[in-house]
Amino acid sequence: MPAVSYPVPEEYDGAMVKTFLRRGCGVSARLLARLKRVEGGITADGAPVRAVDFLRAGQTVRLRMPADTVRVEAADLPLSVVYEDGALLVVDKPPFLAVHPSAGHDGPTLAAAVVAHFQQEGAALAFRPVNRLDRNTSGLLLAAKNPHAAHRLGSGVPGGGTVEKEYRALVLGRLEGAGVIERPIRVRPGFGITREVVPPGTEGGRYCLTRWEALASSDALSLLRVRIETGRTHQIRVHMAWLGHPLAGDTMYGTDGTTLPRHALHCAAMRFLHPETGREIALTAPLPEDMASLLRERGWDAQPGRWGGWESREGWEG
Repeated sequence: MPAVSYPVPEEYDGAMVKTFLRRGCGVSARLLARLKRVEGGITADGAPVRAVDFLRAGQTVRLRMPADTVRVEAADLPLSVVYEDGALLVVDKPPFLAVHPSAGHDGPTLAAAVVAHFQQEGAALAFRPVNRLDRNTSGLLLAAKNPHAAHRLGSGVPGGGTVEKEYRALVLGRLEGAGVIERPIRVRPGFGITREVVPPGTEGGRYCLTRWEALASSDALSLLRVRIETGRTHQIRVHMAWLGHPLAGDTMYGTDGTTLPRHALHCAAMRFLHPETGREIALTAPLPEDMASLLRERGWDAQPGRWGGWESREGWEG
């Protein structure tokens, strides 16, 4: 079973184990309760300790993660691994591949491919995606290999926090410059998964903020760099359609079914702090061929070398 270790700093000298784990290491209350039931789940310098025991500065606390329950049947599918270590896996998801099994949609899934990948490495691990991508959206997807890493990536504890993502989108029509869309989104009544933009204060509306910048444009298509401050279902697709520039190939929020057989959206870059080391990880993924070919036809840059822009947030704050 995977394990993680934390040295006890001076500020936690004399603190109880549970205080150090909850406040200093970002261990969730749920995981702490589970660790109590795992043999050797919590040790200090190799000796088992209880949550109410006291620690000394300089000791090393080790957490032995509970065994996973794997509920997804593995499937040996091609998997493009962008980054992997003992706590994390980042893959470049192709378009037309669902992330999870769902009712009424048979066929291969990314979850099944990841579980098979873990099994090939000799590990029985569950699939824990930290970010989600629609079936027809391509690009970077981050998965945690244990519940502690998953919790830290979604919290504000030291070494945890928000996973920043940057997308490339092809939209219909000419868009130039940059802009911010700050409009609530809700489920469209009577339409199941379909979303819609609503005025602030509307029942069911959830706050959403999307920042976009045009990288290239023509009368027919524009290439956008997009970052979202909130991660709502279909947020980019809904906001761009509301702006009057739906994604190319998006037949749910637009009418274009000829440019591409799917909506033209790709998670091109990702940045986060590693949940165990605190080290910054910044990754990119090249455009899939269907989007890249449209850029090349127009003489636009389809190379990943210019992507990311993590060195500066100028232009994204206002």
